[in-house]
Amino acid sequence: MAYYESVFIARQDISVTQVEELTDTFTKVINDNDGKIVKTENWGLRTLAYRIKKNRKGHYIMFNIDAPGAAIHEMERQMRINEDVLRYLTIKIDTFEEGPSAMLNSRSRDDRQHNHENDYSSQIPVTSAPDGPDLNLQKKEALAPETASENGEDNVEGTTT
Repeated sequence: MAYYESVFIARQDISVTQVEELTDTFTKVINDNDGKIVKTENWGLRTLAYRIKKNRKGHYIMFNIDAPGAAIHEMERQMRINEDVLRYLTIKIDTFEEGPSAMLNSRSRDDRQHNHENDYSSQIPVTSAPDGPDLNLQKKEALAPETASENGEDNVEGTTT
């Protein structure tokens, strides 16, 4: 028998128990056709990249299946008939992936990298202005015109010496 990985998306407005019933229905189809479901993962309600049949979200379910091609064909036929299934995709694979899939790993909060670029929680809050020269005085000095004697040159037009 061959190994397959199948993912289907169910409508957003069905309940979690209805999603489990869909999962059980497709599992029964595989088992009735001399196959077996090795692993089932519920990826939960996720936002779709684009609207499908007026749905913005969908319940994602992934199966790892060890079954003949006829069982996969019958399961896909049942998915086409069922109006709660928005999309499905089944691919043939060489071996099953050990442990949880990449989608489940990405949802794990423990393994996530933290972005410390905008994290200001470790900084000490500033309660008063720093000690230094008066800022208003600096502004006034910056706006005052320079005199010729400060630059060390005579800045008189039209005069000859």
